[in-house]
Amino acid sequence: MKQILLTNDDGFDAVGLKALIEALTPIAKIIVVAPAKNKSACGHSLTLDKPLRMDCLKDDFYKIDDGSPTDCIFISISNLFKEGYKPDLVISGINIGANMGEDITYSGTAAGAMEAVIHGIPAIAISQVCRDRCQDIQNNWDFELAKKTIVELVTKIFDNNFPLDERKFLNVNIPPIKANECNGIKVTKAGYREYGNDTHRHLNPRGEEYYWIGLHPLIWRESQNKDCDFEAIKANYVSITPIMLDMTSYNDIKSMENWLTK
Repeated sequence: MKQILLTNDDGFDAVGLKALIEALTPIAKIIVVAPAKNKSACGHSLTLDKPLRMDCLKDDFYKIDDGSPTDCIFISISNLFKEGYKPDLVISGINIGANMGEDITYSGTAAGAMEAVIHGIPAIAISQVCRDRCQDIQNNWDFELAKKTIVELVTKIFDNNFPLDERKFLNVNIPPIKANECNGIKVTKAGYREYGNDTHRHLNPRGEEYYWIGLHPLIWRESQNKDCDFEAIKANYVSITPIMLDMTSYNDIKSMENWLTK
């Protein structure tokens, strides 16, 4: 039976992780290694300044105390699988909230998939876009479309092959709609996110300053061909973006060489 390693930057008890386990248990052996607490927006961070404890909560289900999704994948590959063996697939999610455009660089969800492909394991990051983060969760969002999509993708991968070369992963975003409202799946590019500065300054009871960084609205730069992840979600499509880890700007190498010789 195929083995899928799961993680989730919302933590080991995240509702999105529970939905992912429920969707995939019928088609694969599931191993879960997730952070003990929410690690949203931790990026591709690896913990180097302290030891990490991995606690087994039940069969094939672990949490890592104060670990990041990157830690979870890194540690589990070498400690939960026999030497020479790896999981057939790593899936990070289902994240609560979008991971589109440059937010991919902040994302702990994307980072879990990044770490997997560095180790030669095919990977998917999947996120549920929300209209209202708190309201959607309070209304017991059923993840029906996200579960349907991930089962279709995993089945296709296991029946055929993973569609990308090494050090590349699939970044999937699910629109905030019911499954029967979805217009289909679009393969997209990562869009250009427009950022503000939602930083709130406060004083504690001792008069000391502290700051909260807020959530930015999903505002993006319109793409010429309407083919980015933001626009697919707006049009009620599932967005799948192939992401590569090689961030070299190849088009600029020659101009940089010319610039240096001037």
